[in-house]
Amino acid sequence: MCGIAGILDRRGVLAADGLEALAAAMATQLQHRGPDAGGVWSDPEAGVALGHRRLSILDLSEAGAQPMVSPSGRYVISYNGEIYNFRDLAADLSAGGHQFRGHSDTEVLLAATETWGVKETLKRSHGMFAFALWDRKQRTLTLARDRVGKKPLYYGRCGQSVAFASELKAFLVHPDFAGDIDRQGLGLFLKYGWVPTPYCIYSGLRKLMPGSYVTVGMDTDVLEAEPVAFWSARETAERGEREPFQGSFDDAVGELDHLLRDAVGKRMISDVPLGALLSGGVDSSAIVALMQAQSDRPVKTFSIGVDSKEHDEAEYAKAIARHLGTDHTELYVTRDDVSRIIPDLPKIYDEPFADSSQIPTFLVSELARREVTVALSGDGGDEAFVGYPVYHQAQRRWDEVSRIPLAVRRLLSSLSRATRRRTWSVMDSAPAKALNMPRKWHRRASQLALNSWQWSAECPEDMLDRYRMSDPFADTIALGSEKARSLLDNGHSPANTNEPLRAMRYIDFINFMSDDVLVKVDRASMAASLEVRSPILDHRVIEFAWSLPLAYCLDDSNGKRVLKSMLKRYVPRSLFDRPKQGFALPSEWLRATMREWVGDQLSEDRLQRHNCFDTKDLARFLRQHRAGWKRLDHVMFHLAIFEAWHSGQQRNSFSNAINHSPGGNP
Repeated sequence: MCGIAGILDRRGVLAADGLEALAAAMATQLQHRGPDAGGVWSDPEAGVALGHRRLSILDLSEAGAQPMVSPSGRYVISYNGEIYNFRDLAADLSAGGHQFRGHSDTEVLLAATETWGVKETLKRSHGMFAFALWDRKQRTLTLARDRVGKKPLYYGRCGQSVAFASELKAFLVHPDFAGDIDRQGLGLFLKYGWVPTPYCIYSGLRKLMPGSYVTVGMDTDVLEAEPVAFWSARETAERGEREPFQGSFDDAVGELDHLLRDAVGKRMISDVPLGALLSGGVDSSAIVALMQAQSDRPVKTFSIGVDSKEHDEAEYAKAIARHLGTDHTELYVTRDDVSRIIPDLPKIYDEPFADSSQIPTFLVSELARREVTVALSGDGGDEAFVGYPVYHQAQRRWDEVSRIPLAVRRLLSSLSRATRRRTWSVMDSAPAKALNMPRKWHRRASQLALNSWQWSAECPEDMLDRYRMSDPFADTIALGSEKARSLLDNGHSPANTNEPLRAMRYIDFINFMSDDVLVKVDRASMAASLEVRSPILDHRVIEFAWSLPLAYCLDDSNGKRVLKSMLKRYVPRSLFDRPKQGFALPSEWLRATMREWVGDQLSEDRLQRHNCFDTKDLARFLRQHRAGWKRLDHVMFHLAIFEAWHSGQQRNSFSNAINHSPGGNP
């Protein structure tokens, strides 16, 4: 795994030495993603410089160093990720006469591009990746990202130049980076707890959509260049309904075993120590079982536990490991461990990110990195095989409200919101003691707010999207965020399917999974310099899962029927069949550990100094929360995370500007 960064200075503002120094400085900010080596390639005449930080996984020799130039000299690449079928691609290329000097997937990627072109190469490549490819003949820069968004890629304008990087901290050293907050991105963050793609928290930057690439020429406006899709989650969901799997349930179990075994086997290819993250749940247990079935030695597995029956899965993980015969390591974390990590969150997640499971994810990555450089995980199982309880909750709610005409529901929603606002207005103007309402009124007020939002849902995806939001009106706090309504209002088309659960899985796949789950795992693991691979997110497995009849995914325990039946071939059902817990810390820990921290961040003076928030709306939200009239814990946490992030970014930007300012004329 690696970190990439670079610039295209099309106006010739930077001198030759400044160009290369700037790319090197940007890459240096990503050293945690690639601690083993670094490199820069530049063409001052064209105004382009590519930087790279390397975490050596395949071909540890200099033959695998980057940026890498193709044999013809036409292409130069800075690449982050792994192409798991690179040996198959290399065999095809060798049959056509190509000779390789090393055995890295980077070299194969370059050779494939020269032979088949960018789009065809992307279609043939199975893996997780983000790369920047400079075409010296056409003088174009192509940025590409893998199908599901495993690897991050930001790009946009910095003054007159085009810039790109794996993480936002690389942009902070660019002398023309303004650092202005994007109000739509902020509004969406307050609603969700993450910034959905293609938005970014900074103006002038965006995230590249998964499964696409964008090409920028010498005269192209980078933000107007239209990304080209080489794989579409929406089309995959729709095709799965049009062309469903035709075999029996037992056939489906066998096919999943075959596909997932192959995906796991390809992800076990590594020139460095390899292991797995084992929670004891269905998904990670399936991955470890298939790893151990293909290994001639005990697989190294890692898990963390907490002293809480509600959240601790360490005993389950230990039982799975004992049955499979893995070399298992576990770590029980304490509140002190949590306290140690909290101040580092803005640095690890250099875009505001408010999923509290980021903390245990970093801790287990830190644990695994002591012994291995690569670890496999079970991410993606819930989205692929209908595992989240929220899917069923949202479908039941959709079944209820969809019986009422949309026009009527919109009217009810408007009346409900007006009643809620009026009720609060009266309570807010009453004496302080009047705010001490019975708990049943708190619950009724919260339910009224929830109903007013859910009644106006227009499709199943919209209903699930509203379930994923922490508060539907949180964006009103952010000045200028009036367009930050929902994911479906911002360019993401609903899937044309007849099955609500299929439609919901699609929207969750491109939003929650891509921008929450995968961001959490990528940043946490990369902060520990650990590469994490997710076999369930192999696009062949996803395409197969979405082709299955829903009855093959659902059972009495809600979901993952076919995956559980496959796992039963390797592990007794009694060891894994239990209610889903999730990878989280005890809520009482978070409240106790973070109460003071959150309180410090939520000073109105601190929040208002950014000029990002509407003073009246912010004060109203804070009063509603403190009076107990609405449960706004998530929104308060989001605000605290933003404040800590903003303060940290300002300090980092100032420090980086001093320590890494490039030479030459900016």
